[in-house]
Amino acid sequence: MATSSAIPAGPLVDAEAGRSGDEARPTALLSKTQLFQISIFWFALNAIWGGFEIFQQKRVIQLIGDAAPLALGVMEFVAMPIAVLTMPLMGSVSDYATSRWGRRRPFILFGSLTAAAALFGLGLSPTFPVLVVFFLLLQLTSNAARGPFAGLVPDLVPERQVGIASGLMGLMITLGLVGGYLLMMSGYLLDEDFTLPMIALGGFVGLAGIGSFLWIPKGPPAKPRGERTWGRIALETFGTDILHERSYVFLLGSRFFILMAIGFFMNLNILYLERTFGLVGTEQGRWVLIGLGLSVGATALGTIPGARISDRVGRKPVIYGSALIGAIGMAIVGLAPGVELAVVGIGLVGLAGGAFLAVDWALMTDIIPKASAGRYMGLSNVVEATNGPIATTIGGAIMYLVGLGLGVAVGARAAMLAAVAMFALGALLLTQVREPRRRRATVSQPPGSSQPAATAA
Repeated sequence: MATSSAIPAGPLVDAEAGRSGDEARPTALLSKTQLFQISIFWFALNAIWGGFEIFQQKRVIQLIGDAAPLALGVMEFVAMPIAVLTMPLMGSVSDYATSRWGRRRPFILFGSLTAAAALFGLGLSPTFPVLVVFFLLLQLTSNAARGPFAGLVPDLVPERQVGIASGLMGLMITLGLVGGYLLMMSGYLLDEDFTLPMIALGGFVGLAGIGSFLWIPKGPPAKPRGERTWGRIALETFGTDILHERSYVFLLGSRFFILMAIGFFMNLNILYLERTFGLVGTEQGRWVLIGLGLSVGATALGTIPGARISDRVGRKPVIYGSALIGAIGMAIVGLAPGVELAVVGIGLVGLAGGAFLAVDWALMTDIIPKASAGRYMGLSNVVEATNGPIATTIGGAIMYLVGLGLGVAVGARAAMLAAVAMFALGALLLTQVREPRRRRATVSQPPGSSQPAATAA
């Protein structure tokens, strides 16, 4: 199957060209440069949470001490409704929004700039209540950008390039998480003062939003709103008609549990290292970096190849394999007698997560109604926004309660082992998803291309 490597990089083109009907994908191939530019905002969005998870754990410990695991769970649980409502609602509204800049891009710009302001506030927060206020603001603003952006990608990517685009998305999500982690790790060099790293992260997110607004095509025109008010459109976002999309609903459930399984370690790794192996300070930072390095390397091996393999054998077999590898990895993390073996498990989880993120997104775009991509992708991204807080809530509670009775080390291990059951539930729900057959279609070339038109498999 030919790839976009045969397509010369060129100026951005309007992806509306070549569209055949409201529910069809665009058929004009995107250049490698365009695919990369679309993916950069995935990096920025996930750098927010990669950096925040380090900042949150360290800063909450500094502010309230031993009750930090429970406080983290409560804090994220309180914020979860904001993500649940904001992301799909703004995605759905953007389906109908009209402006000279397109239906998605104004939301991306506004959300990224206000998220940058929230990150500045977090970095400067002197007390726990102030930190919570800016955290809630960050949830609101970042998700106001994420929902419409998730809808923009299906607007632009033709069917034949879904595999490579989803691979790039999975890679950028992981690299963004790691980039945010690494930026925040610089706080260890500043006597565990994370103020400047958070401000730097906010500056990067703001610049990424401005860049995405300028270089991403505006995509197809908005859906006609007719006589409906914006309030009615907002309410329709959560309409029960979505339950008729049975495969979509089960895929949401599968995605939720698999991402939550990964979140058990990602959101509690600092506490796990402290309580299981007694690692603190610079020694803790060193092992976090080792784990991150292994994880990102494994993820790089998993994303693009996983997406390519799914183009040949189907999306579901790759997701099943990811769940199995991830479960084995988390079992190793939970049972490892030493940190050296634990990082091997972390590497397996990274490999599984990379392949899963890429292929799951591709399967999601295969089955959603294309004209309402903002609504459906916004709802699907609620899973990403909620699995982390719920993983922190459940994992933090397990860590705290088991730790009270059996010791803090056993509590930390129990939280990691709970992720194995989450992987199994995700795989079980996937059995109810019907994967559509990818049809053969003639694909048009970007303007200026000398390559002959290809036929998609």
